[in-house]
This record gives sequence, structure tokens and C-alpha cells, in this order.
Amino acid sequence: MASKKTSPGICYLVGAGPGDPGLLTLKGKECIEAADVLVYDYLCNPEHLRYAKPGTRRIYVGKKAGDHTLPQEEINALIVQLAKEGKTVTRLKGGDPVLFGRGAEEAAELHDAGVKFEIVPGITSAIAGPAYAGIPVTHRSHASQLTIFTGHEDPTKPDTSLNYAKIAQADGTKVFLMGVERIDEITTQFLKHGAKPETPVALVRWATHTHQQTLVGTLADIAAKVKAAGFKAPAVAVIGDVVTEREKLNWFENRPLFGKKIVVTRTRQQASGLSKQLTLLGADVIELPTIKIVEPQNPMLFGELVQDCHTYDWIIFTSPNGVDAFFTMFDKLYNDARSIGGVRIACVGPSTAERVKARHLAVDLMPDKNFVAEGLVKAFKDHQNMENVNVLWVRAEETREVIANELTGMGAIVDEGLAYRTVAETEDNLEALARLKAEGADMITFTSASTVEHFLNLKVALPEGIKIASIGPVTSTAIKEHDLNVDVEAKDHSIPGLVAAVEKFWR
Repeated sequence: MASKKTSPGICYLVGAGPGDPGLLTLKGKECIEAADVLVYDYLCNPEHLRYAKPGTRRIYVGKKAGDHTLPQEEINALIVQLAKEGKTVTRLKGGDPVLFGRGAEEAAELHDAGVKFEIVPGITSAIAGPAYAGIPVTHRSHASQLTIFTGHEDPTKPDTSLNYAKIAQADGTKVFLMGVERIDEITTQFLKHGAKPETPVALVRWATHTHQQTLVGTLADIAAKVKAAGFKAPAVAVIGDVVTEREKLNWFENRPLFGKKIVVTRTRQQASGLSKQLTLLGADVIELPTIKIVEPQNPMLFGELVQDCHTYDWIIFTSPNGVDAFFTMFDKLYNDARSIGGVRIACVGPSTAERVKARHLAVDLMPDKNFVAEGLVKAFKDHQNMENVNVLWVRAEETREVIANELTGMGAIVDEGLAYRTVAETEDNLEALARLKAEGADMITFTSASTVEHFLNLKVALPEGIKIASIGPVTSTAIKEHDLNVDVEAKDHSIPGLVAAVEKFWR
């Protein structure tokens, strides 16, 4: 039989991993970046979608027990149709695409339709889930064999294809996926076929996510514990003596902020640094950007100041956004970094300084610890006589005038380069707002007065009992002006300082 003509498109069947964004493979990330269309499932972490290029079409085909956005047959037809249109399609599936993921069926449909495809393996929750609960699926002292089976078979099959007699008596560890709703039936079958009632069992829900939950019991009592706790899917179950290792190896759930839900209100571009540090400590982070950065009202005037940057004695940066805006304009005007001349650079704090250093430029002045405008003014007073010193201050349109007023009072000649504006974020936070309303949170963080103002303008009621963390005194003043309490204020007015203060508060 002659082979069918291959379509010009391609479909990548990609395993998105079990949930932790860091467990997406490099190949999987490349496929997301290349996609014209993303077709993704319920168990795919939305964080992965951010790797998509602008304009990528996103199609949610979420599948969970009893609730399918699209039936499998329609998903098959969809990816075939899109690839035949010449699109690069990335089909994101939770875990691994072919381990009980129906990826093989999708691949067969693509093959039969003459569509080019690739299968990109992913890290399966069958191994990662237990590992994140401190349970190795194999261990020299407990198990050198692993059996993986599904607790959710094809419902149209008249009989189960699982041989519980063999599985129950098999050596080593047993792991089953998608079976929490049938835990009573599965454990009954194990016991019926000779498994020991005292055999340890653990269920890991939302494995590798920051809101992971683990329930431990035995074959005799785990079903009752599941019912009592209201333990729901998605969960992976592990059966065997390896479960006893959890007491020593439970690293993920023992982190200092595990179980704490913390809201980050920075811009989407800036949020990742704070979110990552909180996540590494175990926090479940809700990124809720309240502001976004846009061009100044008069970019031409700002461009003229940047063009003359080499004529100043000092350039002052008081935010990472100011650094980015300055060099975006600088790169449009000049093609040689040396065009900045011999001007010296002052920064309000380490985050801003790091952004300057990324341009391979030295920072000549920064406060020792008080990383606010007042601290930078004091640093100048201690550093030199400012009489007739020419200064370009790169700032946001809404920034307090402390630096200009104080340096002018010291005799400096200050030009203010209005580099950007902060405006309300009205589109990129709807999902996070819905989550905050539905789930609540333990703490909300504010990193500037503008994030405070714009969050309150959203008219979203703060969850009862939520704690408020501030990056420093200026932000704290803005919080208190709205009759809110500041529960945490960073001593070091920087992102690492804020993270340290939050960690200390919850210890």
C-alpha cells in the first residue's frame, strides 16, 4: 500500500511533566516556543504557556474524570486538521504523553492522516510524585522492581484487563495513576489476592505543585482515610515498603513556606524573581500583577536626554524599570556602548544595580542599606560636594520628588528623565483575581507604593486574616494610609530582603 503524502505541518506530542515548571524538559520548552498552536490539557501547568511566542493560538481541551472539554476523538481530529493547515502544533499532555496518556492513539491518528509528528517524552508523575513526597519508588533495602498500572481503564471495556492476582503478589513497589476514585475497589482487590493489610500506601495529590498534599496509610485503612479527608483527584498512589522512607526523605513538604499561599503584586515582567525565590522556599505563589510599564507621555523628550547622557557627571537609576527604559532608548540612538562616555552611575539599591551590571557597567554609588530615595541622597552627601554637579535622574513619571529636591538643595543641576509610566493592569490578572477570590491567601506582598494603590483600585476584598508584607518604609506608608496593617517590613529594602523577612515571619 502506497504511503500517504505528508502534510506540511507537524504535531509535537509533548509530555509537560507532572506540574513543577522546572520539570518541563528542554525539548518540551523548545516545542512550545516553536508552536503556532498550543493544544493543552487540564494537568498542564499554565506557567508553561508563557514560553509561547506572541500570537500563538491556545486551545484548552482540558480532560479530567467526567468532565471533558473535548472528547478524545475531537482532539484527534483537531490536531490533524491544524497540522494539515501547515501549522506547527504542540500538543501538551500532563506527565508523559504515552504513559496512560493516550498519546499513542493521537500519534496513530496523525500517522494515518499523513501528518508528520514527534513524541517528546516527559517526566511522569508515577515517579516524580512519590519523589516529591519523599518516597523513592525503588530502594536497595525495600524494592528493586516497579509495577505501574492505571486505575482508570477504558470504560467501554466489558472486563478489567488488570490481573490483580499477579499485581498484588508482584515483588517491589506498585504505583497506580488516576485511581483515587476507585481506591476502595483497588485496595479490596489487593487484599483479596493476598496482599498484606499492613502494607504502606501513600497518595500524593497535585504532585510536584506547591499545593501538593500527601496522605499516608495502609492497604487496610487508606480507603477510609481518603473518604474522611475528602481526598480527590488528581493523585498518584504508591504501594510498598518504600513509603516508610518518607519520614526521612520528605524534602519538598518540609520547606519553610510550604503550605503558605502568597500573592505577588509586581508587574508580570518583574514578578518572576520574587515568585521564584518564594517558590523555592515552598510557597504557593499567586502572581497578580496590579501594574504594567508603558512608555512615558513624551518619549521624544526622554530620548533627547538619553542622547546627551555622556554630558552628565552622574546618571541616577532608582528602579530596574528605569534601567531597562534608559538602555532601550540608548540602543536606538547608539550602536556603541562607549557612547555613554565617562558618566558615573548611582543606583538606589541592589536590584537596580544588578540590572546596570548586566550591561557590563560599574555602579559607582549605592546606599549601604537604606535602599530608598532618602538613602541615596545621604550617600551623595557623604560622597562628594554636589555644587554645580550635572545629574540625569532616570525615573517613573509618578516617583516622589525627593531626589530632585534634595540634590538641587545641595547645589546640583538635576534633569529629570521621565522614562516610563506605571498604569493599572486590567487584562493579565483576571485568572489570578479569580483564584484569590476563590481560594484566599495567607499573605500579600507589596514592592512599591504604586502596587498598593493599584491593587486597592481593583476593589478586591482582602481575604480575612491575610498578612501584609512591605518591601520598605515608603511602601509601608502607602499601606498605612489606607488603614491597613503592615505585618512584615523588610529591613533590607530589596527583593532578597523582602523574601528573608517573609521567611522569618512564618518560621
